[in-house]
Amino acid sequence: MDEGEGAEGRASMMLTTLFLDAGASFPIERGAEIFVQCSNQSPLGTFHLLSHPGCRHQEAALRSISDTIRRLSKLRAGVATPEPDGGVFASVADFGSNPGALDGKVHVPLSLKSKPALVVVLHGCTQTAVGYDAGSGWTRLADEHGFVALFPQQRHANNANLCFNWFHPGDITRGHGEAHSIRQMIHYVVERYRVDEQRIFVTGLSAGGAMANVMLATYPEVFAGGAIIAGLPYGTAASVPQAFDRMRGHGIPKAAHLQSLLRSASSHQGRWPSISIWHGTSDTTVVHSNARAIAQQWMAVHKLDSRHSILEDGKGYSLQTWTDGEGRPAIKSYTIQGMAHGTPIDAASGYGHPAPFMLDRRVSSTEIIAGAWGLIASFERQAEPIEARAGDFRPMPPIPNETQPVSGVQKVIEDALRSAGLMR
Repeated sequence: MDEGEGAEGRASMMLTTLFLDAGASFPIERGAEIFVQCSNQSPLGTFHLLSHPGCRHQEAALRSISDTIRRLSKLRAGVATPEPDGGVFASVADFGSNPGALDGKVHVPLSLKSKPALVVVLHGCTQTAVGYDAGSGWTRLADEHGFVALFPQQRHANNANLCFNWFHPGDITRGHGEAHSIRQMIHYVVERYRVDEQRIFVTGLSAGGAMANVMLATYPEVFAGGAIIAGLPYGTAASVPQAFDRMRGHGIPKAAHLQSLLRSASSHQGRWPSISIWHGTSDTTVVHSNARAIAQQWMAVHKLDSRHSILEDGKGYSLQTWTDGEGRPAIKSYTIQGMAHGTPIDAASGYGHPAPFMLDRRVSSTEIIAGAWGLIASFERQAEPIEARAGDFRPMPPIPNETQPVSGVQKVIEDALRSAGLMR
């Protein structure tokens, strides 16, 4: 019997823990903050015990405590590697009211083009702007091709694990919270560096990928395109337990509801940004069904039929493309076979370095994304595309929300955590 199974035998209630991007990247230190949750507005990445008798009933996020204990135990063994140096940054300060209390960094190349493009880059949990840039290579690409790169950055005060709060309604609503702070940063950079407002793009990994989708949904008029890496559909979680469910593919709404969530995020009536979706088939932190859900969410605004797409194989990935009525690739979905949770990079290209969640798959997502946005020369196709059959894309059947009453005594949970070596 392993540690998780032993803990399960002693515990009869559900333990909720949420750690986007924490698949095995950082240890839980002794004395780490573990507290009782009586609110749905708790930060992602902190451990929440839902059994306290003073708390009202809340939905449970995990299907079994053994799974939870196993996941937590893995964290103890994973020690984050030091971040390599990224590009040269200037802090973005006094950019507005900053309701989301975010920090920001900007990289401006010495050879800045007239009316340059702007790429907004959103890091994942446990990462920083500098660390994500070092892994992805965005500032090097900016130096070579003359565009500006903006890196909003989370604060520990907002989220203990530096995750953008993609699941918190107050941070993903137009005009509010973190989404509005990012919008204010963009406006500041556009004005200061005379950015071409027709060439603003956003990308991000995991929590940053989910927040990239938030920005595309809430401010579609701002962006020409976006790239969502290991992210989630917009608006499907409004609490920590719901967020963890969605990460694991539980309770993802039907396509019509997903599309309604996107539509209701703004009053936009103009052209919608194109998107690309990147996901590994072996991602167990944010499962691959979220990639399908993101594609479904964006079908209606682009007036696309999910049954008609183009399939092609690239070097190290497969690509499914849906083209709009103007012949524009509106949605591209890149699937990296066997890849775990992270951003695919090609270390040999010189853009980025392997690190936790920066995975050397000989696929430079940074270059491919920038090429699709017209920031660098386009890439040569690796294979002739073929017309997809109707059955090649199947709308994912909805999985009903499964809630379970939480019961038990605090001591039971603490004993389970101690048995896993996560508490003393």
